[in-house]
Amino acid sequence: MSIYAKLSQLGITLPPVAAPAAAYVPYVQTGNLVFLSGHLAKKDGKVWVGQLGNTMTTDEGKAAARAAAIDLMGTLHAAAGDLNRVKRIVKLMSLVNSTGDFTEQHLVTNGASELIGEVFGAQGAHARSAFGVAQIPLGACVEIEMIAELI
Repeated sequence: MSIYAKLSQLGITLPPVAAPAAAYVPYVQTGNLVFLSGHLAKKDGKVWVGQLGNTMTTDEGKAAARAAAIDLMGTLHAAAGDLNRVKRIVKLMSLVNSTGDFTEQHLVTNGASELIGEVFGAQGAHARSAFGVAQIPLGACVEIEMIAELI
């Protein structure tokens, strides 16, 4: 099954690449690797604001990470021209806006990792880091960046 058929089956429509909010580009390709800048979680087209352990639950954070993964796939589509060119999702790095005593950043990040695995299958198995941070730009609850290898 093609990546696009899988996305359709999941009811996912890829968004266009968002314009950068600062002095950076959405992605950089070097050789066969594509480095995607951090994508803030969005809900209803706006930055998903919140802090895990304070105003958000782990399940809400997981949904936010999933939303960020959808945006990342939209940017990866723009970078690659065709998601079927993805040889491997190499790594995700997740920043979770959380209180000092919140310890479920890894569970929040599963929202992105599980979706990537579902969409890309074996090529979606990736290395990952998940960090709790004191704040993310614009008060976002989750920010995720990705590295992918293309054919």
